[in-house]
Amino acid sequence: MSKISKAFENGKAFIPFITCGDPDLETTKKCVLEMVKAGADLVELGIPFSDPTAEGPVIQEANERALKAGTTTDKIFEFVKDLRKETDVPMVFMTYANVVFSYGSEKFMKNCKETGIDGVILPDLPYEEKDEFLPVCHEYGIDLISLIAPTSRDRIAMIAKEAEGFIYLVSSLGVTGMRNEITTDLDSIVKLIRENSSVPCAIGFGISKPEQAAKMAAISDGAIVGSAIIKLINEDKDTAPERVGEYVKQMKSAVIPRFRFG
Repeated sequence: MSKISKAFENGKAFIPFITCGDPDLETTKKCVLEMVKAGADLVELGIPFSDPTAEGPVIQEANERALKAGTTTDKIFEFVKDLRKETDVPMVFMTYANVVFSYGSEKFMKNCKETGIDGVILPDLPYEEKDEFLPVCHEYGIDLISLIAPTSRDRIAMIAKEAEGFIYLVSSLGVTGMRNEITTDLDSIVKLIRENSSVPCAIGFGISKPEQAAKMAAISDGAIVGSAIIKLINEDKDTAPERVGEYVKQMKSAVIPRFRFG
């Protein structure tokens, strides 16, 4: 449906996440462009929300800073329209169902199409309630990205069969954030996903180091990183774009398979 599949055409994808408007939209734009230059295959843009239930402290605080700075959904649509003049990398919004619902689902998806957003991730939208948004997503050619968690169990095959764009596989129980170790048996989940869907599957939550990204990409189609990037931005706004670009370059390099000869 959308151009999200292009993100996975050249092998393993690296997908960075950023909260729009933290600390301001100008910094967000600079960081996104540096990410793309460094090899990001798809960019997740977070629309800030006052109650981001899937997020850990790092991204929760980013949401608070962005809202305090006056970031609104309308301003983010204008931001994306401007950003699209400089990059055609696939981009998706990550936000919450209430943000879309209160904005107006039809208006939201229409604006997504007009500004160049390819998909939407709503982590608080249960699979059973996706029909609330799916028809209007399809009307405007926007992929509604499915999440699969270790707790999905007998629902994994069902969710995978109807997935579009890419599947966001949650690596661990709990909220987003950096983890020293990811111990979930993801291999068996990926195997079940692949038995039921040809849609690419990328793993997120808890990934911050190159070796973690490499491990996740080795068993799936890519790795997603958010909190580590938000932390870099929050440390120093002025040097954030360059530092984020360098970090993405390292992570992208890590997800590319290494082949041995002889």
